[in-house]
Amino acid sequence: MKIYGFPLSPFVRKVLVAAQEKGIEVELVPTNPQNPDDAFIACSPFKKIPAMDDNGFKLADSTAIVTYLDAKHPKAPLIPAEAQARGKAIWFEEVADTVLVPAGVPMIVNRFLRPRIFGTEGDEAAALAAEEAIRTPLEYLEGAVSDGWLAGEFSVGDIAIASIIRTLGYTGWELKAEEWPRLAAWNERVNARPAWQAASRIEDRIFAAAGL
Repeated sequence: MKIYGFPLSPFVRKVLVAAQEKGIEVELVPTNPQNPDDAFIACSPFKKIPAMDDNGFKLADSTAIVTYLDAKHPKAPLIPAEAQARGKAIWFEEVADTVLVPAGVPMIVNRFLRPRIFGTEGDEAAALAAEEAIRTPLEYLEGAVSDGWLAGEFSVGDIAIASIIRTLGYTGWELKAEEWPRLAAWNERVNARPAWQAASRIEDRIFAAAGL
């Protein structure tokens, strides 16, 4: 299975971790949506990452891909079967994808992409405003986590939230335990999972190859 994208994206990381949780062998093809090749476009006509080619079955969007993987490889489910757990898993995925990611994007753009990738100066005022904006969802999550997982069982919701936290870490920001003790402890539990560590090794190799 080929996954197109770059692991700085929390959406790409979500798919990589999901695949590792299910023991699926994947080839991550580093892809710049601004300079796409035909193979990527065939999988993602709107140039969105991640995209997937599974023996000719092509699909884009992290939620669609994880849903496909969970149906095809039902062992170690990431979308729970029980109604309330399923609802919570998808809810937390949406908190990550539609609340926390958009709030944090100016941090990523101005503290990592512009200075490290594009060689231009970032807008620190915009980054600081974003750092303040992510506090509201983080406060919600601090109150939502427990000693276990967000939906009661490990799910796509856990992967999605942890994925954006890792991406924000590339900006120099930290999820400090003294400020977010429950969330930080939960994040450490996610990071300790073998699948997360395997996906992180793939990510580290890609970053090293790119000189980042």
